[in-house]
Amino acid sequence: MRNTFSMRLSMPIGIWLALGAVLWFVAYSAVEPFSQWFTYELLRLERGSHLGEALAFFIYDVPKLLLLLSGMIFLITLAQTFLDVERVRVFMEKRGEGTGNLLAAIFGAMTPFCSCSSVPLFIGFVQAGIPLGITFSFLITSPIMNQVAFVMLLGLFGWQVAVLYLAAGILIGVVAGIVLGRLKLERYVEPFVYALKRNEGQSLDVAERPSWSERVDRALAATREIVGRVWLFVVIGIGIGAFIHGFVPEGALTEALGTGAWWSVPIAVVVGIPLYSNAAGIIPVISSLLGKGVALGTALAFMMSVVALSLPELIILRKVLKPRLIAIFVGVVAIAIISIGYLFNLLQIV
Repeated sequence: MRNTFSMRLSMPIGIWLALGAVLWFVAYSAVEPFSQWFTYELLRLERGSHLGEALAFFIYDVPKLLLLLSGMIFLITLAQTFLDVERVRVFMEKRGEGTGNLLAAIFGAMTPFCSCSSVPLFIGFVQAGIPLGITFSFLITSPIMNQVAFVMLLGLFGWQVAVLYLAAGILIGVVAGIVLGRLKLERYVEPFVYALKRNEGQSLDVAERPSWSERVDRALAATREIVGRVWLFVVIGIGIGAFIHGFVPEGALTEALGTGAWWSVPIAVVVGIPLYSNAAGIIPVISSLLGKGVALGTALAFMMSVVALSLPELIILRKVLKPRLIAIFVGVVAIAIISIGYLFNLLQIV
C-alpha cells in the first residue's frame, strides 16, 4: 500500500516545506567550503596542483548539481500542480514558433543556470506539453547568457561586446529552436519523460483540487524518478569536466585557438565541447585568451560551445533524449555558434 506524505508526517505541511528549504539552503551553502576543506585541509593537497584543482572541482560540483537538480525538479513539479498545462501549451502554440521561441530564449537569458541545471526545466517544459522546439530555445540560451555573465562582459569588454553577445545568444536560441522544432523530433525523446506528463487536456480546476500533501507527493515522486535516472550521468559528466579543469593547461587552449586561420572558429567549438563551466566561470579564461591574441569571435565561439554544448550536459541529456536527437541538437547549435563566431571576427570590435 502506497504511503502518502500526509500519512508519514504529523506536522503541518508548511512547516515541513520550510524546514526542507532551510536544510537545502544550508547544504548548498556548505558545498564549496566543504570541497576546499576536504581537498586542501583533510587530504593536504597543494593548492593550484592539477590533482587538487580537479578533486576540488569534482567534490564541489557533484553535490551542487545534484542539489540543484533535486530542488528544481521538486519546485517545477510542485508548480505544475497549480497550472492548467493545456492552457500553457495552447498559449505557447498560439504565439507561433517565432514568438514562442523568442519568449523561451529571453526567459533562458534571464535564468542564472548552467547547462546541466537547465535540464530539469527542459524536462518540465516537455512534460507540460510545450512544443519541443520552444523548449530547445530555452535550453540553448539559458547557459549561454545570464545576468552575472552580462555584467562581467560589460566590465571587461565594454557595452558593445556585452550587448552583441546577449543578442547573439538569444538569436542562436531562437534560430536553433525553430530549426529543431520544424524537424519534428518528438519521437526521439525518451518515453519516460512523456510518461510523467499528465493526460492531454487534464487540468487542475475546481473539479480537481489536490491537497498540499498530494501536491508534495507528486513533486517528491517526480524528483525521485528523474534524479534516480540521471544521477550517475551527472557524476560521470562532472568527473570528465573535473579532469579537464585540473589537467588541461590554459596555454594549450591559446595555442589551439590563437592562429587566426579560418578554421580557428570551428576548432574552438570542437575544443570547447568536452569542457564544462558556466558563462561567468569561463569569462576570465576568455579575457586571458583575448589578451594573448585570440580573435574575439573565436574566443566567444569557444565560450558558447563550453556553456551550451558541454560534454557533461550531453551525458545528462542522454537520459532524456535519444542519441539521434542529441546529434542533431549538437549539429544545429554548433553551426549557429560557428556562424556567430565568424560574424564577430568580421566586426573586429576588440
